[in-house]
Amino acid sequence: MYAIIMGGGRVGLSLANILIDAGVDITLIESDDALCNEVISELDALVICGNGTNSKLLEEANIEDADIFIATTGNDEANLLSCILVRKYDVERIIARVSNPDHEEAFKEVGIDKVISPELSAARDLAQYVTNPRASKLTTLGEGDAEISEMTITNKKVVGKRFGEISPTKDYIIIATYKNGNLIIPQPDDTIEYGEKVSLLIKRGTLKKVTKILEK
Repeated sequence: MYAIIMGGGRVGLSLANILIDAGVDITLIESDDALCNEVISELDALVICGNGTNSKLLEEANIEDADIFIATTGNDEANLLSCILVRKYDVERIIARVSNPDHEEAFKEVGIDKVISPELSAARDLAQYVTNPRASKLTTLGEGDAEISEMTITNKKVVGKRFGEISPTKDYIIIATYKNGNLIIPQPDDTIEYGEKVSLLIKRGTLKKVTKILEK
């Protein structure tokens, strides 16, 4: 897989390193000369100093061969313009970072495959830890419509019941449990034990309600 990342800031550089570790071929584009020189010394990949909103520079990065283009700068307008330019090269997937959630609709209207707001995701994570510190969040699914969290069974009202009696519901489903350090897919007739750690798929907005059901 070949990916082009526009933006050598913290988000772009971190993403590039993760993808390189995963075996993805990377080219990173950064318009700021000073930052570009820093990235060159830190990144084991091709780094191009220039403006990703320029068609000639995109072609220099072999945009025709790219499987994915990711705009990660903190400038929504630059990200949007670059993604619009990239669309004419039939890149399979185009992903854009958006700093202002109000701009998300504009990105989607021009056909951007995926729009991500790291700031908003971080805010949601912090809000969960503040409101539900005992629920350990693993990941968010879809457009934030659901999330996977870990909890420990401490509510004695559910201890001794079968998993099929309390899951699934319209708000959550228990997808895994852990015994002796091993992950197990719970069966409907399996019995719930006190102190048992479980992973759940939870509908957005119901985490507090589900926490009260399973934890004391």
